[in-house]
Amino acid sequence: MSETAQVVRQPLPAGSAGKLSGGWWGMMALIVTEASLFGYLLFTYFYLAAQTVQDWPPGGLPSLLIPGINTVILLGSSVAFWAGERRIRQGKAQSSIFGFIAAIALGSAFVAIQLLEWRNKTYSINSDLYGSLYFTITGFHLCHVIIGLGVLLLLLAWTMMGYFDHKRHVAITIGGVYWHFVDVVWLFVFSALYLSPYLHRG
Repeated sequence: MSETAQVVRQPLPAGSAGKLSGGWWGMMALIVTEASLFGYLLFTYFYLAAQTVQDWPPGGLPSLLIPGINTVILLGSSVAFWAGERRIRQGKAQSSIFGFIAAIALGSAFVAIQLLEWRNKTYSINSDLYGSLYFTITGFHLCHVIIGLGVLLLLLAWTMMGYFDHKRHVAITIGGVYWHFVDVVWLFVFSALYLSPYLHRG
């Protein structure tokens, strides 16, 4: 075999160059759809809260400590993923792995804390109107977080296999958009379920 005919064995980068691919627009359509779902849920929450003549929530004002810590954890996960993506854009794909691992660890901690908070609630989804809304809204969000963690795990595996570089990382960008969307939605959920009752009582 001549020198010019030698085969170079290396993993092919995943995805097209740039971010305006079919996957990008597909993710934008998904986010619009999911944002509408959460918009309807939160509208229902505020509408019914405004109509009730009872205390809202019926069991007293919610504690802000654990949900507040969980909010910081989820936002920290978003920052960690952004840092990992930035390293790939700089051509340092291998060092981005640490950012992705941190994002997954923080996201997993959010899930664990949310489940623990559910367990410690004195009401259930069948107890009253507030309980039904609380578990429905946080349940939908938790499902999105779990799906997002699955996406991050897949992206981490591909990164460790060397499938991304500074020119081709569209899958990372698309996955990151979804993860940031999940984090932003939580800010609205946190404001509605944990902060707004204080204003309602006032």
